[in-house]
Amino acid sequence: MNDPVLFELKAAANGKQVAFATLNVEKSLNALSLEMIDLLAEQLDVWELDPTIAMVVLQGAGDKAFCAGGDIVKLYQSMVKHGHERNAYAETFFENEYRLDYLIHTYTKPILCWGHGIVMGGGLGLMAGASHRVVTEKSRIAMPEVTIGLYPDVGGSWFLNRMPGRVGLYLGLTGASLNAADAMFVKLADHYVDSSQKQAVFDNLLGTDWADDYRSNHHKLSTLLRQHRGLQPMAVSPVRMHLDFINEVTNFDSVEEIAQALAMHQPDDAWIKRGAETLRKGSPTSAKLIFDIYRHAIHMSLEEVFAMELGVSVQCCLQHDLREGVRALLIDKDNQPVWSPATWEEVTKAHIDQHYVPPWGEDAHPFADW
Repeated sequence: MNDPVLFELKAAANGKQVAFATLNVEKSLNALSLEMIDLLAEQLDVWELDPTIAMVVLQGAGDKAFCAGGDIVKLYQSMVKHGHERNAYAETFFENEYRLDYLIHTYTKPILCWGHGIVMGGGLGLMAGASHRVVTEKSRIAMPEVTIGLYPDVGGSWFLNRMPGRVGLYLGLTGASLNAADAMFVKLADHYVDSSQKQAVFDNLLGTDWADDYRSNHHKLSTLLRQHRGLQPMAVSPVRMHLDFINEVTNFDSVEEIAQALAMHQPDDAWIKRGAETLRKGSPTSAKLIFDIYRHAIHMSLEEVFAMELGVSVQCCLQHDLREGVRALLIDKDNQPVWSPATWEEVTKAHIDQHYVPPWGEDAHPFADW
């Protein structure tokens, strides 16, 4: 039970099996380590080739979180060690994480992700690609990377661009938290189920007459989840409620103009105010990078997005703000990051462009085998 990921096969009807993968680091809200990433990728590969396995369930241990993100403390330690020099650990971590995320996006068999509780950063990278994404009344989803000097990676450059209007840009800049209704509205979730129904759902998975054809199994799982649709109505979606406002304040050509519009025209709403304050206090480099990537990636394929993000994320590890942001939030916990550059106006185009320069230079891209 001390393994960071638990794997279990349970017999279902018709001689099939349902495979369960449980992130098992409850104390750290199931934050993803490199070991967990590698264990998941290896096991998913095995399960996809096993004809007896009909589908996969991906869940987190405990009641607080599916996954609160990546294990950035160890990433911080590697950044301190390597400074501005190439960081082999960071390159391996992000490469393997994105390979796992891409595997989930392209997995043939159904994957049910039980997105209960906190789902942030790397956790959303796992959830976003699953074929059947479930949220509950306790789901809290966010990509708050602007607060630590990063940007919404793990495919965020792809899925933020596929949200209604300019919601993806707003969420990236403000790190705003989403509830279940928001997640359904912005296409990060497919089904809303009361958390109290979890065991009933899982029991029904084992009672389902699974087929040999994966397309049929996708349909069977969708039908099953609809039958367990939430008994209680979902909370109001702040994103849907403020959609016109979000589109209005993000319809500018710079972060500075967006921030000014937010400050001048925001409604008297706690959710909007928290987002505006997060943008104001966040890394200026991150904000400019998020704005630039949102436009840069609009027509990119999923493969192209992960290839780009790998280079950008590794470059972030060579820059100042990610190391400083993690220090302030998780190491010293003073919540007083000293950003460099310190203001949006000081972030130059050259500084942002540097983030797109692959650290491996003329060598083949790590994802050249895709």
